[in-house]
Amino acid sequence: MSPLQKLAALIGPPRFLRLLSIYPPYLGAGVRVRRAEPDLSRVEVDMRLTPWNRNFVGTHFGGSLYSMCDPFFMIMLMTRLGPRYVVWDKSATIEFIRPGRGTVSATFELTDARVEEVRREAELREKVFPRFEVTVVDGEGRPIARVEKMLYVRRKQPGRDAVPRDSVPAA
Repeated sequence: MSPLQKLAALIGPPRFLRLLSIYPPYLGAGVRVRRAEPDLSRVEVDMRLTPWNRNFVGTHFGGSLYSMCDPFFMIMLMTRLGPRYVVWDKSATIEFIRPGRGTVSATFELTDARVEEVRREAELREKVFPRFEVTVVDGEGRPIARVEKMLYVRRKQPGRDAVPRDSVPAA
C-alpha cells in the first residue's frame, strides 16, 4: 500500500480527495475537489482560469483540462471494488470541444450497477478494461472537453501481488 493509499484509508477517501486541492500540481493549476460522496459514487471537481493554467491564446491549457480529470475514475473504482482488486489507468483520450474560459467543472459518476458489472467481469476474466467518460463544462454548462479513460482491472492473486517482506519499512 502506498503512503497516499494509507493516508486515504486513515482519513477516508472523500476527505483524501478534497485534500488533492492542495497537491502541488492541482494547487498550481487551480483544480479543486468541490464535493465527494462518502461512497465515492460521485465526485465534483472544478478549475478556475489562472495565469498558471492559461495557454498561449488565453484559454485553459489542454494539459490542465486533462489533469483535472486524470485520477478520479481510478481512485473511485479502486475504493469501491475494495482490496481484492488491482486497478490501474491504462489509457486516456481527450477531445477538445471549445475553448475553456473562466471556471470549468467535471462531475464523475460511478453507479453501483457499473461497479458490480466490473466486479462480475473481473471474476470471469483474467483482466478487464472498463471505459469511463466525463465531460468538462464551462460555467454555463456548455461542453469544453470530453475525456475517456480506460482502466485495467483484475483480481489480486496471492503471491503475485504480495509485497516482499524485506521491502516493507520497519514500524
